[in-house]
Amino acid sequence: MNTFCPKAEEITRQWHLIDADGKTLGRLATEVANLLRGKTKPEFTPHVDCGDFVIVINAEKIKVSGKKETQKIYHRHSGFPGGHRQESLQALRQRRPVAILEKAIKGMLPHTRLGDHQFTKLNVYAGSEHPHQAQQPKVYELVG
Repeated sequence: MNTFCPKAEEITRQWHLIDADGKTLGRLATEVANLLRGKTKPEFTPHVDCGDFVIVINAEKIKVSGKKETQKIYHRHSGFPGGHRQESLQALRQRRPVAILEKAIKGMLPHTRLGDHQFTKLNVYAGSEHPHQAQQPKVYELVG
């Protein structure tokens, strides 16, 4: 008996619409990462991109537990001496609310070219409007 391995042209992709209003950051990011990787499908293969497209709306209304709003720090570095910058979750939410969810999801994908390609299938929007009505996304209800 041979092991089934799907080819890139055999994979069918769906579009999922997720409303992030009132959802917890980590739990939502885990579900979205699983959809992007294709782990919810029976033909999942770790080295093949068999995931779906995901649209997340209302990203600015995401919740975090505890004191993370003020104590969680995001770091970045320009590559130059003295180029280290840090920013709290609260400040990042005001400046660019979409980045919070994107950073959480990107950290849960493989850190390879495959993960970079899977990340391109993610579309996150701060408001409730999105330009993907033509793809007819199905509303995805989170488990928890």
